[in-house]
Amino acid sequence: ACFDCHTLYGEGARFAPELGKVWLKFGGGKDPAAAEEALKIWFDAQPTGVEGRHQMPQFNLSTADVHDMAEFLRWTSRVDTQNWPPHAPK
Repeated sequence: ACFDCHTLYGEGARFAPELGKVWLKFGGGKDPAAAEEALKIWFDAQPTGVEGRHQMPQFNLSTADVHDMAEFLRWTSRVDTQNWPPHAPK
């Protein structure tokens, strides 16, 4: 049986399907430079200390690291996530 084995996402890849939406969530589809800057600001703000939320550690990413991450997220936004994750109807 094939369970999303032809995408970056799925059982074997271990990348959350939500990765496909991060770039767009940060506005990368409309303004890539602003999205990259927004990602940098978000990375720099970690950990946020918001109780009850998962916290990303502070990695002290360089400008080149942030750019590379932005390029990865831009690429994942073009991968077919097969409409995953599903959302309950409103």
